[in-house]
Amino acid sequence: MRLNLPSVSLAVLCAAFSIGTASAQASSKLARDLQPVLTASTTPKLNWARDVNGQRYVKVLIVSSSSDPELAALRKAVMDAGGSIYYRYSSVLALAALLPANKVNGIAARSDVHSISPNRLMTRSSSRLEDITGAAEVRNTGTTNFNGIQGLTGRGIGIAVLDSGIAWQHASFKGDGTGESRVRESMSFTAAGDAVRAGVTDWKPGIDVSGVLYPGSPSMQNYLNKIQNAWQPRPDAYGHGTHVAAVAAGRGTYQALDTTGIAPNANLFDIRVLNDKGYGQLSDVLAGLDWVIYYAKWKNIRVINLSLGADSTESWQTDPLARAVRSAVAQGLVVVVAAGNYGRTLAGKESYGTISSPGHEPSVITVGSLNDKGTVSRGDEVISGFSSRGPTRGSRVNAQGVREYDNLLKPDLVAPGNRIVAAMSEDTVAAGGKWNDLATRYTSELTAISGADQRQDRALMRLSGTSVAAPVVAGAVALLLEANHGLTPPMVKAILQYTAQPLANANLVQQGAGALNIEGAVELAKAIRNDMTQRLNSGNPMQAGESLLWWSGATLPAPRSVINGQTVNWSRLVFAGGNRVLTGEALFRQWQGWYDPEVLWVGNKVWQLNTRWWPNTNDTFPMAVTAASAGNRTLVTPGVASLVDLAGRTSWKGATGAFIPTARLASWASSGQTLNRGIVLSNGLVMSEGLVMSEGLVMSEGLVMSEGLVMSEGLVMSEGLVMSEAGTTNPANAREKLVTGEP
Repeated sequence: MRLNLPSVSLAVLCAAFSIGTASAQASSKLARDLQPVLTASTTPKLNWARDVNGQRYVKVLIVSSSSDPELAALRKAVMDAGGSIYYRYSSVLALAALLPANKVNGIAARSDVHSISPNRLMTRSSSRLEDITGAAEVRNTGTTNFNGIQGLTGRGIGIAVLDSGIAWQHASFKGDGTGESRVRESMSFTAAGDAVRAGVTDWKPGIDVSGVLYPGSPSMQNYLNKIQNAWQPRPDAYGHGTHVAAVAAGRGTYQALDTTGIAPNANLFDIRVLNDKGYGQLSDVLAGLDWVIYYAKWKNIRVINLSLGADSTESWQTDPLARAVRSAVAQGLVVVVAAGNYGRTLAGKESYGTISSPGHEPSVITVGSLNDKGTVSRGDEVISGFSSRGPTRGSRVNAQGVREYDNLLKPDLVAPGNRIVAAMSEDTVAAGGKWNDLATRYTSELTAISGADQRQDRALMRLSGTSVAAPVVAGAVALLLEANHGLTPPMVKAILQYTAQPLANANLVQQGAGALNIEGAVELAKAIRNDMTQRLNSGNPMQAGESLLWWSGATLPAPRSVINGQTVNWSRLVFAGGNRVLTGEALFRQWQGWYDPEVLWVGNKVWQLNTRWWPNTNDTFPMAVTAASAGNRTLVTPGVASLVDLAGRTSWKGATGAFIPTARLASWASSGQTLNRGIVLSNGLVMSEGLVMSEGLVMSEGLVMSEGLVMSEGLVMSEGLVMSEAGTTNPANAREKLVTGEP
């Protein structure tokens, strides 16, 4: 398929989206939770709004459409408006700023401003795990043996975990032989995009420190010194990040109850963005992503895990966190994100459209949770009730002043996320050996684990949630990249989806392509050539239709796996373009145009993402990632078939379109009932607003929570203890409740 699109700048694209008058234009650029705060009779009690000397100020993220990576004109405008600038990001062309509330609309009306969002709070959104996922099957290959763990283990691959910290001293993170920790860096970005890290007075106008934060500058070095965590004895007082990291890359053979994670020889990078109570700010996460993108090449960081989320209802096109992870993908990083834990309303009804940010970003791998029922069988799994459902419901106002919803297919796949046992963080013995905050508050629910050795630096805890399912996939990605280092992020996602196992009685927006199948994914990855990334970074990039096989006549593995003695059929389904489902071996026999991580294809639009580098750094330190409409290019080659027409128009009652059972679509793909004329340039799986709202379906616009606060992706303790989904704008008022657990 070819698209004939003119080459225009992102600024022109953004201008085309704006609406008539200056005031309407400005209003359309403001996040919906920001607008009422600007004009409220009294200043709400929010972390990002405050009265200073009788005047209301707000802390915001200003996303720019400028072609200037230093944003000189925009920074001057913010200063002239009586604001301050705390940080200028490279992961997204944006400023962390303080602005008088009455000046926000004026800044938004500028042509070089794409959107303005509040600085929202964020929060923690052969072991059994190896057996369930098929990781045990890939351990039995190869000759390497590290502490009894053979085959693929993620060795040498770096996984950055943006969370509440990692207890680096825990036995689960020890390396081979030496006993040294595999946590290679420990950085704390809590309040990183705020005045406290910039070394200036908070909530004070007239300050701009962003202009001196460049590679090698004294200000940048001072900033880096402040965020270095210095291997503190209790780097994860909350407990969420340690558990997440251990699921991805823990080594649990040190005690009888083996809790080995998916990639037990991978290197870990502790990027702390949540505080001791599991909360952080959007600006903190963006700063953490900046650091990872900066150092990814030097430190071989290939994977980012985000088991957290924001309750943004912004479109993926304007949401700052979505734009930042998109930049990471453009740099070749595979970003794995938790879908969210909002699959049920407070009344217990299934709720669709509840994918949280940045899980609604098309380029990331968004992971839902399955309940494995406590067995290693591949036939009894079900989708966890708490797991967020698609389609994505972020929205924006179009040029005619009409609100348009994204309605993209998510999640991408599901993985075990129910009652998963992994490492528990705690104080050092010298500090009294106190357990983390979660384990202290919910001791009986989280730590009553039969056969567990709960001694210092060996202790275990149990958690459930999509934030636990996400690192299962992040670990799987490390194995794929160890098997084939040339895979690009879009290829990794396609392989994971194509080899996934469709679960019975679950549709596309409940389970995506199906349940993670590591054995199949590794086999398919190994069958493909491994020079794609090298070619993209050279002057001879891959061309659409070019063979992905090493030699003429080479074959791909049969589309099935044997896991624990059971035959597992692959889905043969791949999501592309945001709302299309593709199938066919040609997906992995030939290079597809959208496998380039710098190509963003969503709906009927294609963007080219380009990296600007800091001067005199040999293209090592990225300054910003910009986007422009792509010109003529082939996205999908002949032989790749679309299942969109077969899926039909979306109807919940009719179980068609986005609500079609994945297994049904997979059976059509395996039987050859596909469209052999290639993909049709259409709207993909059409989501009719009237249909889904009139069929008795519970449909959330974004999340079922308020816009102020995100509930944890991981505070589902045991499929029984779950954070209230009612939401609150004050962390101190966050309510918890007990709900009926799943067996």
